[in-house]
Amino acid sequence: MSFFDHLADLRKRIIYSAAAIAVGAGIGVSIADRVSGFIVGPMREALRNRHLEDKLIYTSPTGYFNLIITLGIYIGVVLAAPVVLYQVWLFIAPGLYKHERRAVTTFVFSSVFLFISGIAFGYYVMLPYVLNFLIGFQGPFVPLISINEYFDFILIVLLGLGVVFELPVLIFFLALFNIVTPRFLWRNVRYAVLIIAVIAAI
Repeated sequence: MSFFDHLADLRKRIIYSAAAIAVGAGIGVSIADRVSGFIVGPMREALRNRHLEDKLIYTSPTGYFNLIITLGIYIGVVLAAPVVLYQVWLFIAPGLYKHERRAVTTFVFSSVFLFISGIAFGYYVMLPYVLNFLIGFQGPFVPLISINEYFDFILIVLLGLGVVFELPVLIFFLALFNIVTPRFLWRNVRYAVLIIAVIAAI
């Protein structure tokens, strides 16, 4: 393929990906109301554990509407991710050898699996502990939790943990380029555990 043929193919892949995201966002907006109930579950549980009213609020007329639109877009991106990844694959696959294609396929599937595992860990394990801990510091005040601020908070927590769970992939590539070696990692594992414990405590 010539340079302009590659550009034409890239444009086609981008258009297909954008169309998939648009369709996914439309579906996401239609189900965002039900998904929002699932998302606020840990927060409501934390409020009930402190014998507080398990209701969240919004502080502007467009608060809930903005949440539905934003949540719908995020859901759309998640739903469209397989299509987008497939379009990326169709663009790069012709330039790869057979063994490179297998390596890329393994990398993509492992990355997606680890990212989803990090989000699941954050929602089912981390969030309940964090929210119960934070709500415990209410003092003489009654917490009024804004749904928009809560959504921003859990987005940071869940995406952050999803990225953290990608560390095995990062270590794999560092080892692949000889930046670190298995012997180096094994020799310094005690220091790594200590540093991880300190950062986690902070």
